Amino acid sequence: MVRHVSAAQANREFSKLLRAARNGERVVVTSRGKPVAQMVPIEPVSDAKMEQRRQEFGAFLRKLASGPALNLPRFTRDDAYD
Repeated sequence: MVRHVSAAQANREFSKLLRAARNGERVVVTSRGKPVAQMVPIEPVSDAKMEQRRQEFGAFLRKLASGPALNLPRFTRDDAYD
């Protein structure tokens, strides 16, 4: 089932719409009658998939640790915008 709600209504009833999505309902948010966003239930990740992700992340960290140190100077977030 698909429910269409205006952006204003979605703002007022966010918790209710979140519960509806959690329960399997698709919620389409509209602005001036046009769809702009949707809330859908997320698919659960299996234990096997989570274990695969952990192993891949561990391999990534080991690869980083085995590489040479670059000795780069410290930088701040603001430096990224120059």
